[in-house]
Amino acid sequence: MSEAVGTLLLRAEDRRLAGDYRGGCAIAEEAATLAGATGDSAGQAAALRSYANQLLRLGRQEDAIAACREAVAILEFRGDEYAICEVLTVLAMSLNDLGMHQEALEALARGRDIAQRLGENGLLFWVHNRTGVVHGSMGDHELSTHYLMRALTMAEGMDAEARFCILNNVGDNGVYEVQRLRSLGEFAAADRTLAKALDCVIEALSLARAADHPFRQSISLDNLGMLRALSGDLDAAAELIEQSRQIAVTGGYRSLELAALRHLARVRLMRGQSADAIVGLTEALRCALDAGEKPMAMEIHHELSLAYEETGDFGAALAHYRSFHELEREAHNDTAAARARMAVHHFELDNARLEAENARLEAELERTRNAELAADNVLWQRQAAEDALTGLPNRRSVDQRLPELAAAGHPFCVAVADVDHFKKVNDEHGHLIGDEVLRRMAAVLQENLRDTDLVARFGGEEFLIAFNAVDVATARMQCELLRAQIAGYPWDNVQPGLNVTISLGLAEIRPGTSVAEGLARADERLYAAKRAGRNQVCCG
Repeated sequence: MSEAVGTLLLRAEDRRLAGDYRGGCAIAEEAATLAGATGDSAGQAAALRSYANQLLRLGRQEDAIAACREAVAILEFRGDEYAICEVLTVLAMSLNDLGMHQEALEALARGRDIAQRLGENGLLFWVHNRTGVVHGSMGDHELSTHYLMRALTMAEGMDAEARFCILNNVGDNGVYEVQRLRSLGEFAAADRTLAKALDCVIEALSLARAADHPFRQSISLDNLGMLRALSGDLDAAAELIEQSRQIAVTGGYRSLELAALRHLARVRLMRGQSADAIVGLTEALRCALDAGEKPMAMEIHHELSLAYEETGDFGAALAHYRSFHELEREAHNDTAAARARMAVHHFELDNARLEAENARLEAELERTRNAELAADNVLWQRQAAEDALTGLPNRRSVDQRLPELAAAGHPFCVAVADVDHFKKVNDEHGHLIGDEVLRRMAAVLQENLRDTDLVARFGGEEFLIAFNAVDVATARMQCELLRAQIAGYPWDNVQPGLNVTISLGLAEIRPGTSVAEGLARADERLYAAKRAGRNQVCCG
């Protein structure tokens, strides 16, 4: 990185740490432009990350996503996986704010794989932290708590900014988790969660004040106020949230100001002051609509609907309920439109990357003067990932494909299938017949699975099957179908007197469970099926 670009980035970072995101954003953009003009790829990637990180705070998520993707493209060319992971955590937050939760989880899954491969605890902390935030945005506060608490256990030794972030996120999620637990009648668990969340936010606020960071003070005061409200201290809650609002107004943090207005109204509702709450929510709605904050306006319409219902004004309640659903539809349309714009940008970026890669390959081919080298390399890659006997993907391919399924963020199932008494087949009928059995079996498995599933030769007479995005019960039914298809296959046509069956072990791999653990469970269940007499499915 050049000295000039480095100096600009230090200035941008100083502005960010002071909560001046507009100033920091302008300086980071200047650094990115300078680095690009001078061919400083390392400086350009770092500047784009800083730029995106501050755009995120200004609500310019699409611009932040574009900057992140450009930074990743540069870093991939440089082979800098550490920096790629840093950018992915910023990208995930931008996607999350646009409602593109699945894409955010995919970015974080890639970041997790990099962090684990590099053995970097600091990177893994940010991945878990922001995975928890995304799940919270999706309404799954139980899973959010799981990831946030894992991140909290890793926060020892992290800098003050990282510690503030995880403490505040635990507190923010605690507001929703306490209400969820109370709705389930789990009051003791709710009290424990509330106490933990209060401790975390109080420490977060202390860190924010020590750093003299107004944005962090505002957001932690708001969270502390909501937690005080849940503990029953409504006077303290209102005072804390009002402090948050005043800091947000001074700092120009519009989203935090709107959140504070909403939460002040919610405290009034908790006091039973429905009419006053309606006045506050109406003002918050006006501000949200003026600012173009549709998701915030949607939530306020919903709260106004409930507030009017409490006052007995069912006409007004219905009007706000309808407005809520109208904005909900608009929000879905906005997300779809954002996806389309992002796809166009991604396509253009991929084209630029492809052109750069083609230029690099042409230069390499010219240097080696061997045009056949590239074709041989492609052939080798295909053969390296394919089983020569059955044509199925091989173990190497499985090691690449299963982490991709896990990164999608939804549960899937894996089964390990083994030919029963395969040694006896070889001994009695010969190895050529044994090979034909494996080829026929591969064909049967492929014919009875979906295109989105994976079937591979795992080694010897073992096959691996991955059922994409299905639950255990569905996967077991599919395994039973495969078992019956193999048992009923006309093996006499291959060799008179030939009879072939398979045993299968099945396991589910859920988000947060490693692929290796899932495979180990499937393997254990395969041996259980063998011990139980073979020609059956065992799933625990």
